[in-house]
Amino acid sequence: MYDIKVYRDFIKDSIRKKIDFHKSDQSRGVPVPPLEEHIDLKLPRIALPEGSSWGPVIKATHLVDAISNRRSRRNYSDEFLKVEELAFLLWATQGQRQPGKQPPHFRTVPSAGARHSFETYLFIHRVETLPQGLYRYLPLSNELVLLYDTDDQFKTRLSQAALGQRFVADSAVLFIWTTVPYRMEWRYLQAAHRVILLDAGHVCQNLYLACEAINAGTCAIAAYDQEAMDELIQVDGKEQFVIYLAPVGKY
Repeated sequence: MYDIKVYRDFIKDSIRKKIDFHKSDQSRGVPVPPLEEHIDLKLPRIALPEGSSWGPVIKATHLVDAISNRRSRRNYSDEFLKVEELAFLLWATQGQRQPGKQPPHFRTVPSAGARHSFETYLFIHRVETLPQGLYRYLPLSNELVLLYDTDDQFKTRLSQAALGQRFVADSAVLFIWTTVPYRMEWRYLQAAHRVILLDAGHVCQNLYLACEAINAGTCAIAAYDQEAMDELIQVDGKEQFVIYLAPVGKY
């Protein structure tokens, strides 16, 4: 029962009463950590379509309908996503609200203290004009970076890292969110980790609702082989690690 109590206490906000926030790196004048992790400038970059071009691929969807139709979908067709549809989903989950008009930490999803501790990785299998591979989304410039190529044989490794959940590899694209905890710890110290998890829920729910506008489905996944998934997307598992998955595909 001791472990159960510890984990229950973790999801309470009682810890806030024990923290001296004057000792945070923010209060001590340590420079704010960047909102995007470093990327090798030699890697290929792909500019994503801006919002003005999404109209033809996004259906008008009443918010009530999107919420009532929301469900976890695990069966996907072989249909390809359009790159405009992918750009829309990325904007809905981590994009800037008004690029060029507001600070880059004003996103389409809420985040505690606007710290936005997440990076978005994508295993792309079926998206028009984009080769299969692992990509990272750069929300500040609205670009994708190709990290490495994959093929159909690679899907076996991906399924294994998802604890045998084959539908993850059958999707058109697998969203993988990592967290960089220090972005939140810089301000909130030991209270950072609870709100990181709350933020992850905001992001994935936006994906669910956005999928309804393009006749696609998704399924939130929190069960995976942590070390195997971190290795697949080439993060160290300490300062950055996978926190949530969501495959997306037409149905």
